Amino acid sequence: MIKNMIPMSLTTGKLSQNVSTLREQIKITSSEAVTGRQSDVTSHLSGRIGQAMLGQKALTDIANDTGLLDLRGSRLDIMQQTLTHVQENIGDLSTRMQEAIGFGDEMNKGTVARDARLELQSSLSALNARHGQRFLFSGDATSTPPFAGAEQLLGDLQILAAGSADSADFDQQLDAYFNSPDGGWQSTIYQGTASASDSEAVLAIDPAVTQVIRSLAVLSLSEPGGALEGLADPDTARQNAATSLLSGETRLTNLRAEVGIDQKRVADQKLNLEAEKTILTEALDSMTARDQYEAAAELKVLEQNLEASYLLTARLSGLSLLNFLR
Repeated sequence: MIKNMIPMSLTTGKLSQNVSTLREQIKITSSEAVTGRQSDVTSHLSGRIGQAMLGQKALTDIANDTGLLDLRGSRLDIMQQTLTHVQENIGDLSTRMQEAIGFGDEMNKGTVARDARLELQSSLSALNARHGQRFLFSGDATSTPPFAGAEQLLGDLQILAAGSADSADFDQQLDAYFNSPDGGWQSTIYQGTASASDSEAVLAIDPAVTQVIRSLAVLSLSEPGGALEGLADPDTARQNAATSLLSGETRLTNLRAEVGIDQKRVADQKLNLEAEKTILTEALDSMTARDQYEAAAELKVLEQNLEASYLLTARLSGLSLLNFLR
């Protein structure tokens, strides 16, 4: 009789093993029923694992490229906002100065000069815009702000005005100062590089920006009794600055349009990457997908089997030697 108990022990052990196996299968199938994904992707894909790995790498590359585009896009956004701010600073200064000249209104000439100086300082400060630790308008000198302030610039222009006979002479000296690489604007005032390795960069010495700053600076010195009064024709110098400011605003609009084209290009590239991501994701999903309804049905069967195994184990455990002998 005792010898016949050995198979019972073996049976109980096998049942326990089956219970453990069923519980593990239930755990896996339950996860698959919830996520809709194969638990053991490698086993499921078998010979297609290489294809899946290439698809996953492509998705990773897309994520990296999207991150780089986000950085480019945010830099371009800040550049666009800065140029917009500079353009808005122009306001109606040109019109107001021309009206003041036309009516011989000395008080308004002074008011425009004061406002122009404020807007000049605001524009130079705005052009020190950064993206993180990178100054955006300094060319390749990204760790250096392009401008320190308006004081030295205005001081230089006062010296130029004092050494000029008339507005034509003054304009010639301004041309040399602002447009020549050896002029004070590019060699002393501007602290960045004369070029940029980033094709999308805008320099603070871009001709459009330079013309606006130059015009604002001259208008800043146009108050009655100021630096321009030493010229033979100070109102002509004021008129030239006002006209140049209006022209500079148009050039600034064109520059902003160029930045806008770069922004559109980045946005289009992000859309293309998003479309590619969608296609790759759908392909990978189809390779690793698990039918949730099928998994749920299988889970129900497994749970029934587990319940039956528990019941059988309980009955076997309840057998005593006396019951067995009977």
